[in-house]
Amino acid sequence: MQKIIRQLANELNIREKQVANTLGLIEEGSTLPFIARYRKEVTGGLDDALLRKFFERFTYLKNLEIHRKEIYRLIDEQEHMTDEIAVSIEKAKTITELDDIYRPYRPKRRTRATIAKEKGLGPLADIIWLQETTDQEIDRLALDFINEDEGIKTSQEAIGLALDIIAEKISDDAKIRKLIREYTFKNGILLTKAVTDKESVYEMYYDFSEPVSHIVSHRILAINRAEKEKFINVTISVDQDQVVNLVLARLLTETCRCPQLIEAALIDAYKRLIAPSIEREIRNQLTVKAEEQAIKVFGENLCNLLLQPPIKGSVVMGVDPGYRTGNKIAVVDETGKVLDTAIVYITLDHHDKAKGKKIMKRLIDDHKVNIIAIGNGTGSKESEIVVAELCSELDNGIQYIIVNEAGASVYSASKLASEEFPQYDVGLRSAVSIARRLIDPLAELVKIDPKSIGVGQYQHDVNQKELAESLKGEVEYCVNSVGIDLNTASASLLQYVSGITASIAKNIILYRDEKGRFNNRKELLNVKMLGPKTFEQCAGFLRIRDGENILDNTAVHPESYEAVNKLFKSLNWSIEDISNGIEIKQLTDSASLDLGQLASSIGLGEPTLVDILEELKKPGRDPRDELPKPLLRTDIVGLEDLKEGMVLTGTVRNVIDFGVFVDIGVHQDGLVHISKLSDKYVRHPTDIVQVGDIVKVKVLDVDIERKRISLSMKDL
Repeated sequence: MQKIIRQLANELNIREKQVANTLGLIEEGSTLPFIARYRKEVTGGLDDALLRKFFERFTYLKNLEIHRKEIYRLIDEQEHMTDEIAVSIEKAKTITELDDIYRPYRPKRRTRATIAKEKGLGPLADIIWLQETTDQEIDRLALDFINEDEGIKTSQEAIGLALDIIAEKISDDAKIRKLIREYTFKNGILLTKAVTDKESVYEMYYDFSEPVSHIVSHRILAINRAEKEKFINVTISVDQDQVVNLVLARLLTETCRCPQLIEAALIDAYKRLIAPSIEREIRNQLTVKAEEQAIKVFGENLCNLLLQPPIKGSVVMGVDPGYRTGNKIAVVDETGKVLDTAIVYITLDHHDKAKGKKIMKRLIDDHKVNIIAIGNGTGSKESEIVVAELCSELDNGIQYIIVNEAGASVYSASKLASEEFPQYDVGLRSAVSIARRLIDPLAELVKIDPKSIGVGQYQHDVNQKELAESLKGEVEYCVNSVGIDLNTASASLLQYVSGITASIAKNIILYRDEKGRFNNRKELLNVKMLGPKTFEQCAGFLRIRDGENILDNTAVHPESYEAVNKLFKSLNWSIEDISNGIEIKQLTDSASLDLGQLASSIGLGEPTLVDILEELKKPGRDPRDELPKPLLRTDIVGLEDLKEGMVLTGTVRNVIDFGVFVDIGVHQDGLVHISKLSDKYVRHPTDIVQVGDIVKVKVLDVDIERKRISLSMKDL
């Protein structure tokens, strides 16, 4: 364990004590959100992002050590262990290096080398490998190995079989494999060739080449998909002569007397055994790296989407557009409660749009609707036209917004939705979901499989287990960083709170249904299966509005309540002063306040005291409130209205490796290529924008037939 601690400290540039303390907390059952928020003194202030990286790397290193011990055991059991092998195993830094060391001792199927050994050619191979005998002498010695019963009729056949043994020996050499792998990665060229003349989205890869060391992640995933769908063949090309010369310099002794035979064995080993294997390894390495990048981008996009600011205090009309089956409408209040539903037909030419608008007007008047949220699916454009007309006719300040409905149909057909709204069909459930996404994106989107939300790239091509684990971590981070209302949160939302399992989340809902609202955090201990450890992990992330203790509506953990009372006494505050955050802010921002001394006097660490004071400034605050609000509209722009040079305001819908997709209100997101994001060099689009950002863009080109819009964020 000390070895892992030392390595983590070096890799993450933190102290070994921080590593040891953090591992101790994890072993005790503490969650990463809890550690990040409430154990800063113990970890030295490691934040959530670093902790997740810490845990991921720790898991790999722990598995590496397990693999290291297993490789040692397997070789030792075969009685092949030497001091040199033991040192190599100890020094190996990756699982790949350990597998290379074990390769010569791994049980093999019958190969050309094993067949040659069975025929008795091992001694001849040993003579050649010593390199102390000339070709002519070896040819004479090989006569002794002729055996017609074994099918060896000539000395050359005997030598050929001996070289098969040497070729496998070369192939199994860990140092040689590492040398060739590194050379191929550095100098290899990835080539793709078409195997069909069919038109496809992969045409750019029908005759494509790029250095292995330079190829970008999203291109790897596109090539993999094209190959899987049998549009292309993929190979890695490298100069064989250069590789052979590089390895030969390592193999030949200074006094070698049979270089041609050694070279022949090497060429055979490379072409038949090493090159195909190395190509698979490198392609797998590229794929793993590409998948990691895709998962990372997906996670960042998802997090930014979930943390979009809610539209508070508004009654929202959700519209799920449709053609034949009409537009499903649901009106929800500021808490997400469904007030009314309807179906209107406004998208096709023969529909009675005046009647549809009349129904919508009635709903707007009856329930004082402030905003109309329109899903961006089929029929959205036609629905927007009618809604824009309606906004103009009402002239009461009502606005609309196009909401990304990705995953709404998945949710509406789910068991969860049927339990939540058994009285509605799937269309009306989708309308409710669309409206609620505007009121509180986080609370609604956690009900949907993150992979269905549509803010990634190639999400179906990456390792699904790793993707799911990463996205779950992002959702947990978002939920815990915002805090959850204990008396209104759904089970779907509660199960992402630190320490709370799906079963405990359901028990919280059952307790709430039976006993009524929670009045203080301590009541959580009455919930079935929720013991002291779970309470410790979750309490600080759960809020109780208008409860018995105003601290229960903050991120202050109950374990610090006693210290807060001491804080009040030392500063002559009362609990009522918390409601007046302005005075607290003025005092805590004062340069005369000695935080270190104050923390010591009330028995807290300074980082925890700073967090508490920030909470007291704005009790019950939602960190999302400080973000830019969604872009609302009252008019409509069509694709045909766009002209080159127009400057528009839009919302970033998706960020991927090669650019950014922006919703400019024409039902077709425009692409800002990475080269058009800034006048300066852009390493990755996420360095410039995030999902949900409101940005100004300039129209560069519009292809109406293919529905493609090229945009730029430069020169504005």
